[in-house]
Amino acid sequence: MRRMMTSALALCALAGTAAAQSGSVDQAVGGYSFDEAAQEAEGTKDFHSGDGVLTFAVVTHTAGNGFFDPVYVGARVAGNMIGANILLLGSESPADDPAREIEILNQIINDPTIDGIIMTTPQIGAYDDIVRTAESNGIPVATTNSFDPGILHRSTISHTGQDASAAAIAGEALVQCLIDRGVTGGSIILPNDTAMGNIEVNNRVTAAFEAIVAGLAANNMLENFQVDAGPENVGVSADMNDPANSIISLIESRGDVVGAFAGNNVFTPALASAVAQTGNTGTMCAFGFDLGPAQQEALKAGNLTGALGQQPFLQGFWPVMQLYLQIDRGISAANLDTRAQLVTSDTVGEVGARFEN
Repeated sequence: MRRMMTSALALCALAGTAAAQSGSVDQAVGGYSFDEAAQEAEGTKDFHSGDGVLTFAVVTHTAGNGFFDPVYVGARVAGNMIGANILLLGSESPADDPAREIEILNQIINDPTIDGIIMTTPQIGAYDDIVRTAESNGIPVATTNSFDPGILHRSTISHTGQDASAAAIAGEALVQCLIDRGVTGGSIILPNDTAMGNIEVNNRVTAAFEAIVAGLAANNMLENFQVDAGPENVGVSADMNDPANSIISLIESRGDVVGAFAGNNVFTPALASAVAQTGNTGTMCAFGFDLGPAQQEALKAGNLTGALGQQPFLQGFWPVMQLYLQIDRGISAANLDTRAQLVTSDTVGEVGARFEN
């Protein structure tokens, strides 16, 4: 009985200590209560349209290949959290189609029910008029996924997306793949079509190229490999309109290709197809970008060794929250780098479990 009483007293003492150290804070140093400060501002839901509900439009440059599906899901999740309507818009094309995206943007820019616009910006220099018109109409803009560094008022517009330097992760993984498989020499190609005008993809290829060269050099292997990313290191020339056959031609013309990297959702499925058609399944160290259905199937089949995810759920979720915070709290230009998630055949089964990739 004494032992039980002693234990009970000890528990009481501990509880008292914990309560004394809890440090509960209910009021700010400025004198206001945190409960009050956490409430939405009066009038937020009547911003711009005045209809009692925030409506944000998400417009992408390709809704036809599945990559942006998790972006749209993330936007809807954020919209549900803040009670906003989210319009999901985008080019119907499975390939990059900035012209169609801009056409859609011009259709909605004067819609009086729109309270904010989230848009991708793959075509450098093509969105200034959109930003100018939105600002004159009192509509805030956020960009996501692809980055235009020179867009009008860039420093005041938030961006959510992956910095191109993340492609170095794939370059490092490619070198490790060669080491693990005992490959001692050969060609490594990085196909791209710079005519697409997508500086983001070009920068990815450069980052991957530099990482491959650095990795080979660090392992005293560089002199045994030819790493081809074209004369300016933004990609060896390939045809966006016939990407698979372009890559097949590159593989067959060299005859010793042991590794490859593709920097976007156009050339990555094409690389996987080329690997399969040239009989290199499971042998070539082939890495690419994005985790759409085609990439996932290629990883399972062994036609891709790895692919980089951009955390696209965040690329939909955060811009919605950013526009809300800009309207409700006056917080703007809070960028988010979504980095990269390397997925291989061993981990591809975990992709999309909660519609995040």
